[in-house]
Amino acid sequence: MPAQPEHRREGEPARYTFDDLLRVMAELRGPQGCPWDRAQSPQSLRPFLLEEAYELLDALDRDDAAAIREELGDLLLQVVFQSQMAAEAGRFDARDVVDALVRKLITRHPHVFGGERLETADEVLAHWYAAKRSARREPFEGIPRALPALVAAQKVLQRAGELGFHWPDARAAAEQVRAEVAEVEEAAGPARAAEEVGDLLLAAVALAVLLRVDAEQALRDATRRFVERFARAQALAAAEGAPLESRAPAEMLAYWERAKR
Repeated sequence: MPAQPEHRREGEPARYTFDDLLRVMAELRGPQGCPWDRAQSPQSLRPFLLEEAYELLDALDRDDAAAIREELGDLLLQVVFQSQMAAEAGRFDARDVVDALVRKLITRHPHVFGGERLETADEVLAHWYAAKRSARREPFEGIPRALPALVAAQKVLQRAGELGFHWPDARAAAEQVRAEVAEVEEAAGPARAAEEVGDLLLAAVALAVLLRVDAEQALRDATRRFVERFARAQALAAAEGAPLESRAPAEMLAYWERAKR
């Protein structure tokens, strides 16, 4: 059942549409619109676009339906906002964005909208990647430079893997991780250590690619577990008479191990 608005003003429709959103956005940017909205530029909204994307990820991690709905709306606002500014500059508008997206989806799903037969999810994914490869001139073309490092690493290694450049199996990739750990241990000086840690992280992502693990999500989940366990360790220490941070390192580790159970 669609969610209903908490408060409805007199004369307000029961449900707004995408066209209403476009109209409101145009009014906000218009001569009598909002001073803040009118002052924005495509570049000034970059931080908000990233923030809304990460807030949506957080809502998805919590599986909070109300928050997911709200954050999807906030992310959609960024799409419509950018499209409105592009329309004002005579470049494209929101309907051009929708048109291009629909055409792309139809082209990349010939098993649904054409005569090609693709029976499994793996076959569909292989076709999708092949279609994207055919449009590229260089192996790493189209990977945004602004991507977080972990996401960028996974995309680069996936692209290399599509061309056959990858470890033969997960066991070989894991052995490379162990080799990189040894090189980190032997690194002399901060600069060399930074280089070797980078190689170690890249090797770990290569292993994730072979295991079909989303490295970004895996690290996000591991970080969340760390925060939860640390909070439990703090609670255990406090319940036994002293805060965790006042304990000796060996005691801290003991509480940490208890919190992991």
